[in-house]
Amino acid sequence: MLKENQILLNPNKLVRYLRKPSFEFTRSDIIKFIEGNDIEMLNFRYVGEDGKLKTLNFVTNSKEHLETLLSTGERVDGSSLFSYIEAGSSDLYVIPRFKTAFVNPFTEHSALDILCSFYTSDGQPLESAPEYILKKAVTEFRKSTGYNFKAMGELEYYVISQADPLYAIPDQKGYHASPPFTNFDYIRREAMNLISQCGGQIKYGHSEVGNFTIEETAFEQHEIEFLPVDAEDAVDQLILAKWVLRMLGAKHDVTISFAPKITVGKAGSGLHIHMLLEKDGENIMVENDGLSDTAKRMIAGILDLAAPLTAFGNTIPTSYLRLVPHQEAPTNICWGDRNRSVLVRVPLGWIAKTSMIKNANPQEINEVPYIPGKQTVELRSGDGSADIYHFIAGIIVAAQHGLEMKDSLKRADNLYVDVNIFDEDNKDKLKKLKQLPTSCWESAEILENKRAYFEKNGIFPKGTINRFINHLKSYSDKNLSEELYGKNEEISELVKIYLHCM
Repeated sequence: MLKENQILLNPNKLVRYLRKPSFEFTRSDIIKFIEGNDIEMLNFRYVGEDGKLKTLNFVTNSKEHLETLLSTGERVDGSSLFSYIEAGSSDLYVIPRFKTAFVNPFTEHSALDILCSFYTSDGQPLESAPEYILKKAVTEFRKSTGYNFKAMGELEYYVISQADPLYAIPDQKGYHASPPFTNFDYIRREAMNLISQCGGQIKYGHSEVGNFTIEETAFEQHEIEFLPVDAEDAVDQLILAKWVLRMLGAKHDVTISFAPKITVGKAGSGLHIHMLLEKDGENIMVENDGLSDTAKRMIAGILDLAAPLTAFGNTIPTSYLRLVPHQEAPTNICWGDRNRSVLVRVPLGWIAKTSMIKNANPQEINEVPYIPGKQTVELRSGDGSADIYHFIAGIIVAAQHGLEMKDSLKRADNLYVDVNIFDEDNKDKLKKLKQLPTSCWESAEILENKRAYFEKNGIFPKGTINRFINHLKSYSDKNLSEELYGKNEEISELVKIYLHCM
């Protein structure tokens, strides 16, 4: 009955029609849905080097043609998708992953979209393909540790539009605002509905703190947060969510931006990643009503590799205008409970076994179940420029590193902070903490020094690491933050260049 209820309530049209969860979809299921729902087109979707969805369209002109596409995929020009593939030997196959199928909510003609993976001319996965690097990290983590790694993202973004003269948005006071004091919650709600139809598992959505107006242009920040799912699914839903939001921006004639920084002194947009470990389906982040040693060891590994992780999670110069002191974005490599200025935060996890529901609702006479397993830890450094496949893969590598380090618990204890580290009384403690990189250039140099951790077990190919290093250094932003200090017009021009990152 539980599985049946999950299917009936699932927004994905294929799940409800086929009456099975998406991870059970087969080729025959896809054909059955297309035939039974008058689907006119099939779209293969995949992510290239720029982190955005690409499309290959097909008209479903016969069942034989459809069966061929779903059996063998199609070939594409890899050299136009990836800079490291030469034109002389560029053909790649794109092979559909049936569990990702969804009805495209934007096309004039009914269409089914499916995310694809890249394969070489030999029929083997492309070692450097972003989705395959993530798959390798997931597989190695599970094999080496026996744990399942789950993740989810907090996707922050700005809606940029003409200012509303009737209800001016209060500066930096937009957190959880409701209409009419927020203007674009309808886009967020529409996005949440469509993302869910595309397979995304959403936790909630709300307006965020970052509201402000410059002359007649209004900037309104929102956030959509997801539920923890398997890491590969977590990335797929983030990729689709960014696509849906941008499509809705075009539909409603507003600009949607995931840029890490919009202007000086205002909240930037992060991509915070929550994570948890499971063993036999049980969350193992908590023991004895506190964070487990396993969770602390994982945190230690992430902190140890936090600096090079910025190479994947903070990929443009304006990323480092967000990572500045005295903001909620972190700069110091440390962790703590519920502290939003630390790099890794342990949010409230419903550990206390009290019945808050019955306390708030004394009329409730039925027993209210205690539901365990909601504790996560949150990495707060990433932003909207993150190369999401590589970023999550890097986080998994770092988590495994922590589980394998002999002194990880000691490191975790040394890097724990339970105070506001920016208070004057804590300046001595602050001095002892290592800092995140301050530029793409510095991030590249640290990745070069730490590359062996990511290349271990063949997870990240050497060429992929080289590409990130070269690309980050191409910005030549080594001292950019210092050079731009106080130059608001120049910062504004830089923001415009990277308004539509990843």
